[in-house]
Amino acid sequence: MNTPADFSPQLPTLLNGTSALPHLGVIQAQGEDAANFLHNQLSNDVLLLPVGQSRLAAFCSAKGRMQASFILVKTAPDTILLVLSQDLLAQTLKRLSMFVLRAKVKMSDASGQWQLRGLLGDGARAVVGASAPWQTQGLDGAHAVALYPAVLGESKIPRALWVAPVGHALPAGADVPNDVWQWAEVMSGVTLVSQPVFEAFVPQMLNYESVGGVNFKKGCYPGQEVVARSQFRGTLKRRTARVHSPVALMAGQDVFTPTDSEQPCATVVQCAARPDGQGFDALVSGTTESMASGWGVGGSEGEALDILALPYALLADI
Repeated sequence: MNTPADFSPQLPTLLNGTSALPHLGVIQAQGEDAANFLHNQLSNDVLLLPVGQSRLAAFCSAKGRMQASFILVKTAPDTILLVLSQDLLAQTLKRLSMFVLRAKVKMSDASGQWQLRGLLGDGARAVVGASAPWQTQGLDGAHAVALYPAVLGESKIPRALWVAPVGHALPAGADVPNDVWQWAEVMSGVTLVSQPVFEAFVPQMLNYESVGGVNFKKGCYPGQEVVARSQFRGTLKRRTARVHSPVALMAGQDVFTPTDSEQPCATVVQCAARPDGQGFDALVSGTTESMASGWGVGGSEGEALDILALPYALLADI
């Protein structure tokens, strides 16, 4: 029998095909000031984003807490798509629109105009090849964004986000259930903010500076001083890790150490069931100190969480 950290041999074969992504939505920024406007609001450089390319970025409060995060796709010189968690779309669109003022940009919910699909395994490899994360391939009106792979032990399963106008032919491949896609996302170690963890983290607490989601050389944006101070003054004491759990976890759920069931030391970011039925895997953001003593849920009589290795290196400096 597998130990919790082991991966069943059949898992890589299950991660092959295309998945509908109803949990994601699309905000469209359109107008001659679209790039400049978003550049002044988000954690990454948008002004230098070429047409046909993508980036990861966070939208923060004045205190540096993430209110949303996006995969940005620049589809035209005056048009940028922001792919985000559907449960945050309405409030994020409202807040972004508050800052438009005299900028020549229109923000709108474009979820009904664009199709989103997750590509796994051969399907992703066919359109993005060995491209680095966030590199994007144009496909006759569609866009395929290379994502961080799902890492299962020694196996790396390619992943890509496919974005195309409604009516465009769908990519070929076997149907992959959405919960399998979300499990693969957990195994990549990179996720988007959802409603249960609204304003719970500064970007580095989700390792965003290590996966291309923060640019420390760009100009100001809401929360920029807090984000920069966390990086340069050594005040960051929380990181995201992958964990295995014998029980289901919920985003926003508190996590504790075995010796302290009163004061939470970590928060569940995302959880998904293993497709082979061998428990659950999750992304948990917690204090680096508590990682050494172990994490658990349900108090002293609860379940221990098995901390897995991250599939990428954390940046020690800029």
